[in-house]
Amino acid sequence: MARILVLRISAIGDVAMTIPVIYSAARSNPGHTFTVVTQAFLKPLFIHPPANVEVIGINTRGREHKLSGLLRFAAVLARQRYDKVLDLHDVLRTRVIRTFFRLKGIPVFIFDKNRKGRSALTSRNGKVMQPLRPVIDRYIDVFREAGLAYEETFVSLFRDHPADIAAMEATVGVKQGNWIGIAPFARHPGKIYPIERTEQIVETLARQEGNTVFLFGGRGEEEIILTHWASVYPNVISVVGRYPLDTELALISRLDVLFSMDSANMHFASLVGTPVVSVWGATHPYAGFYGWKQEAGNCIQSALPCRPCSVFGDKPCFRGDWACMAQIEPETILRKIKSYL
Repeated sequence: MARILVLRISAIGDVAMTIPVIYSAARSNPGHTFTVVTQAFLKPLFIHPPANVEVIGINTRGREHKLSGLLRFAAVLARQRYDKVLDLHDVLRTRVIRTFFRLKGIPVFIFDKNRKGRSALTSRNGKVMQPLRPVIDRYIDVFREAGLAYEETFVSLFRDHPADIAAMEATVGVKQGNWIGIAPFARHPGKIYPIERTEQIVETLARQEGNTVFLFGGRGEEEIILTHWASVYPNVISVVGRYPLDTELALISRLDVLFSMDSANMHFASLVGTPVVSVWGATHPYAGFYGWKQEAGNCIQSALPCRPCSVFGDKPCFRGDWACMAQIEPETILRKIKSYL
């Protein structure tokens, strides 16, 4: 029996994309054990893991933020007996951790980010508009390169254990009619549809009989906006900050459809088998980050020659007008959402 160490520290959506691969790999290799290192606050994502999977939390916002803390963490981890290390991240922190194992002669297998392909895809001049190998497929490559069997068996986090939303029923009620999720935010502005237009979508859906709209987002400014929408439009419920991540995932699994940006929520819905209508601006599915098993036709985007200008949406718009998002009409998104209702 081999002990496999898997490293993927962040970001939220990228960690979510590892789950179908890790669960499938674990079930394909029942004689081995898999230990996953990720952010401590993301451990609740790993719902109902196979029996041979455990998750260890690292806190890079706290104790392991500085190099000294990271070195201590890596030294303690390296004292455990692992037979192989799979680095699905390949950033400075995972390089530090994997170095401890390499010095002990433990084989390390590393995720290929295809930086050259990403650069060509997002270049302003000489852009090469070709789809890159999906990130999830490149995660699978690492497991196979490590000599592990791999058969895709993952279906949903709730495949064998139906989602239980009893703890939420005081807030969300018992499901009647259509349940629609709206997740209007992302980490970077290049991935956010104009908020005033998203509000139009929320209002239109909320005023149609039989619809209940659930709003997903983060604390701070996002919470203020979503709480306001929930207060002025009928049949709209903001769940921001009300429930732990695993409970939110249970709710997402009960939705008929989720409207999302190119963000973590798209990947959350993918993990629980919920269809996603996603809108893309500065980024593009060609970069390989499209939701796992999501229908390609549910991706809404404008045909601008400058797209994509960024892999992660973190670059400023050189045009200055974010036309990639502004040119998409709310009616286009509403038609696609309504096709699931």
